[in-house]
Amino acid sequence: MAGIGRLRDFIQGMTRLADAQAGLDRWFSEGRDLLAGLVRNDDWLPAAFAEPGPTYRQYLLHCDPLERFSVVSFVWGPGQRTPVHNHMTWGLVGMLRGEEISTDMKPGAPMLSGQVDHLRAGEVICVEPGADDIHVVENAFADRTSISIHAYGANIGAIRRSVFDPVTGAAREFISGYTAAVVPNLWDRSAA
Repeated sequence: MAGIGRLRDFIQGMTRLADAQAGLDRWFSEGRDLLAGLVRNDDWLPAAFAEPGPTYRQYLLHCDPLERFSVVSFVWGPGQRTPVHNHMTWGLVGMLRGEEISTDMKPGAPMLSGQVDHLRAGEVICVEPGADDIHVVENAFADRTSISIHAYGANIGAIRRSVFDPVTGAAREFISGYTAAVVPNLWDRSAA
C-alpha cells in the first residue's frame, strides 16, 4: 500500500482512538506510533498540500466530524517561522521532510527561551496543553522547504488561541484557520 492510503489508514487509527475516548496517555503512545508510521514514508502527501508560500502554510488534511482531532500539514518555506503562540489542546508533531526547530518560551517581559527541540524527518514529538504550552517554530533550513504533519486534540484551525509579543509578553487572541479551502480526497479508491 502506498499513496493517499497511508493517510487514510492513519485517520482510521486516530478515529478508533477518539471512539475509545482515549486519554492523553493513549494519544501520546498509540497516536504517536500511528503518526511515526505515517511520516516514516514520504509518498502520500498530495502536492497541493505541500506548497510553500510567502509565509508558512497550514493545510487541513482531515478534521474528525465531531472535531475530536484534526490533522494538518505545515509547510515551511526557507527560513520561515511562526510567531510565539500556544495551542490550548494536545498535539503530536511528526517531521515528514526537512527539519524544524521548536523553542519553548517562558512567560515574562521579555519572554525567555527554554528548551530547544530539533525535529528531523521521521521523528515525532508530543505537545501537552497547559501553562507551559508556548513556543515558536521555524524551518531549520534557510535554503529549502520543510514539512511537518501535526495532529491536534481538536479542530486547531477553529480554536481561540494566543500569540505573544516576545518583548512585552503581551497576549493577543487569534484563530488560525487554514491555508486552503479544500482537503485531500481520502475516500476515492477508483484509481487503486
